[in-house]
Amino acid sequence: MRRSACASKKTGQTNSTNPISCSPSDLFRSASSKASSKEMERIDNLFYFYANRSSGMIDPEGIETLCSDMEVDHTDVRILMLAWKMKAEKQGYFTLEEWRRGLKALRADTVSKLKKALPELEKEVRRPSNFEDFYSYSFCYCLTEEKQKSIDIESICQLLDLVLGSQFRSQVDYFIEYLKIQSDYKVINLDQWMGFFRFCNEISFPDHSNYNPDLAWPLILDNFVEWMQAKQS
Repeated sequence: MRRSACASKKTGQTNSTNPISCSPSDLFRSASSKASSKEMERIDNLFYFYANRSSGMIDPEGIETLCSDMEVDHTDVRILMLAWKMKAEKQGYFTLEEWRRGLKALRADTVSKLKKALPELEKEVRRPSNFEDFYSYSFCYCLTEEKQKSIDIESICQLLDLVLGSQFRSQVDYFIEYLKIQSDYKVINLDQWMGFFRFCNEISFPDHSNYNPDLAWPLILDNFVEWMQAKQS
């Protein structure tokens, strides 16, 4: 038999007449624990509403349904940000553990609350202290095959536009143009992907006056700068 969280005061009376004493902190902890348990129950119920019964995960179809219910396009960058918040490992799939991690952090146990949390999530991601990690994550999230280390040019162009386009519009547009017309590279790896992010943050554009090819830049960026300079002249 479980003992009560609130201990009886020793007053010399029999147990049947002892008053139950509970401190305010005990009451708060008990109420907080119950609320947290109820919240997690609602988060779990929401997961199973969208999850595929066979796989036990929310799959691409479930994510599209969730997006439809939130009235958000499934290609919206905030869905990728949601995956980042969950630390989702497999593109297009959310496990129960990932779902719990993300929604608990966002304090969202209904579709309505999750939709309302998206603007704040975007602000969180776009903080300089978080964005580089999100940018790196977005590349790794798109590695869909085992031991895959690079992404094809067409997919990279779409990802660049989605993840970086709103912050570095000109750089992204020109780099995408270059990637589409060049023939030296069929795929992009993580080092090149991160190198372009550093390029956007450090190099003056469009004159590239502070770009030094002797520094440790990926070769593709040397070629991109040469292409830009030739284009401008």
